Amino acid sequence: MAPDRRRSAPRGLAFLTASVVASAALAPGTALAADTAPRPDPRRPAPTASPTPPGGAHSSKGVSAHSPAFGAYLHYGPAGVRRMQELSRWLGGQEPRVGHTYLPGDLWDNIEGAHGFLDSWAKWRRAKADRMLVLNVPMMERNEENLPDAAVRRLLRRAASGAFDEHFEVLAERLVDLGVPDTVVVLGWEMNGITYTHRCGPDPDSWKQYWRRIVKVMRSVEGQKFRFDFAPSRGMDAIPWPECYPGDDVVDIIGMDAYDQPHGLGFDEQVSEPYGLRYHVDFARKHGKPISYPEWGLFRNGDNIRYMLRMLAWMDEHKPLYNTITDYCPHGVWLCSDNPRAAALYRVLLSTPYLPRPEPGPSVPAEPDTDPKPASGPARPATPAALPSELPQCTPVDLEKGLKQRVGDSLTLCLQQARSRR
Repeated sequence: MAPDRRRSAPRGLAFLTASVVASAALAPGTALAADTAPRPDPRRPAPTASPTPPGGAHSSKGVSAHSPAFGAYLHYGPAGVRRMQELSRWLGGQEPRVGHTYLPGDLWDNIEGAHGFLDSWAKWRRAKADRMLVLNVPMMERNEENLPDAAVRRLLRRAASGAFDEHFEVLAERLVDLGVPDTVVVLGWEMNGITYTHRCGPDPDSWKQYWRRIVKVMRSVEGQKFRFDFAPSRGMDAIPWPECYPGDDVVDIIGMDAYDQPHGLGFDEQVSEPYGLRYHVDFARKHGKPISYPEWGLFRNGDNIRYMLRMLAWMDEHKPLYNTITDYCPHGVWLCSDNPRAAALYRVLLSTPYLPRPEPGPSVPAEPDTDPKPASGPARPATPAALPSELPQCTPVDLEKGLKQRVGDSLTLCLQQARSRR
């Protein structure tokens, strides 16, 4: 179920080291106060609520798996593009490589990307080759009007017969014309819930057939290189999300929207619950797909520094293709002043460069020595290249281990190192 906008009371973590709490001082102030945090237009689909696949790690082709593709939802329009630069400055110059926006779900005309809605995002994407544009695309108009299941069922059956194909052909042509043919399309997100008209539950078979039609139509447009991301919400919700999975041939990425909810549910339970984080990773491995987290963030458990650390560690371990935090209250860290401790931790870890991990070079056969020379003693071992001493040798996974063992030393050390490099 997509999370609503109600706020949760913060919960403390008494066993955390003092340096973690003190690290809130690293955030001299969020960019906007909570009461001025951006609220998406109600007509627009505001954010709601691994394994290594064959051929490589969970990273874009040509991009190191150790250079995480991260970003944030900051606003659906041009303001979101401007805020990407501001977020980068807040993170000490670390650039978010993923831009994330949503098409409005009110009218078909807007789902087609009309009225220049995508122009600023396309310009941002084209500016650098390693950037990624993630676009959430509704599958139905009137997407947030709380239509009853019977009405949704009728729409899905019409859709499965091709009634709405033309809208997605127009969208695909528009994206190609804008020079963003490699857009990641998060189609019909959180389909396992009850929030959206494009939900799967009223007729899973028709929903899957409709998804397949959309992908076929969009892939038929000349020049396209789209990747389609199937992204349910974490857990059971209204229907087990695997019942909505439309098939490996029409899915490129298996994502998950993973907020810190419901109230009182710890991270271990979020991992182990039916259709939770562990099931998601295993499902993607079975189907040979990379994973993603298009939406994640704080929610029902308030300023939960444990969730922030564990979620970052989870992504550090399982290497999603990309992740984008939902950055407005109550979920966010920069545009929301309600979560100062989690924001400080996010800022420290995301603004600290990861250690480069050298890749082994290709093996080159030695040339035969046609003029052997007498041995001159034992060969001197090669001197290994020193890792940059200014980088802290810790990742979120290291921090998680320290947290789970309730040992403050390694956690304190990593945070102190990160703070000293700012």
